[in-house]
Amino acid sequence: MERVATVFGGSGFIGRYIVSRLASEGWVVRVAVRDPASAYSLKPLGNVGQIVPVGVRVQDPQSVAEAVSGADAVFNLVGILYEPGGEQTFEKVQQQGAGTIAEQAAQAGVPRMIHVSAIGADENSDAVYARTKALGEKAVLAAMPSATILRPSIVVGPEDDFFNQFAAMARFSPALPLIGGGKTRFQPAYVGDVADAAMAALHNADTKGQIYELGGPRIYTFKQLMELMLKEIGRKRLLLPIPFAVAEVQARFAELLPKPPLTRDQLKMLKHDNVVSADAKGFAELGIKPQAIEVILPRYLHRYRVGGRFAKRADAA
Repeated sequence: MERVATVFGGSGFIGRYIVSRLASEGWVVRVAVRDPASAYSLKPLGNVGQIVPVGVRVQDPQSVAEAVSGADAVFNLVGILYEPGGEQTFEKVQQQGAGTIAEQAAQAGVPRMIHVSAIGADENSDAVYARTKALGEKAVLAAMPSATILRPSIVVGPEDDFFNQFAAMARFSPALPLIGGGKTRFQPAYVGDVADAAMAALHNADTKGQIYELGGPRIYTFKQLMELMLKEIGRKRLLLPIPFAVAEVQARFAELLPKPPLTRDQLKMLKHDNVVSADAKGFAELGIKPQAIEVILPRYLHRYRVGGRFAKRADAA
């Protein structure tokens, strides 16, 4: 008997890795996204008809209900880093949308739900992103107490918006910004490990109703991450400390862009470390040994090196 999984946000960074793993296990995967065309590239990950893009608005209970009907598992990976306008607000996507998915999954009798949130989720946070992530978790567990919550730190890998963004910037800019002096601490997790954690949660009944914080094996300051990236691409660049007050002025103007590189809400997040809590369950409890990013970065940052893939990391320009 075929198993069906609905993956909301399946065409995104983490989603495509989960879709790949589900397909390899023989699941029929509904990739629930706003624009089904964005998920067509995932079809080769499975057999003919195994991966099915579905158009869904998480703000619309009826379309969500249709997407989860008959599913054996539901994954929610929907989230935004800034508010582009219209229905795409933190509250409607990360709080109400998450609740709607869980409510419809519960009504449809879906036995398992995996909800991907983020480290730093806190309903008392002054950052709307963090607050709505926490309220989204609360709504999910209220509707479906057996759901498993995963909270990753920044997620890195070939398609990430973190190292790729700064490495691309380093190709042309003589300096890279260190917001708040670059002292904020992060615990980056490899996207493949996060996907493995989602699959481990799916298959382990003991994870029901539990929250897991996912961080890699090492903690770095933002400055250390920039230094690591520059070493990997063989470029020397000035790391310029930017006080939070100055960054806030810059963010006000950046928010006017269609895809802002920095927002004031993100600045509020940067004032707090993004690492696994001391008493939190994590990769270890899911039976996963996370990979160090030093092993992962050479797999995709080589394209930013002077001379390309075959240039030595020690080269500098």
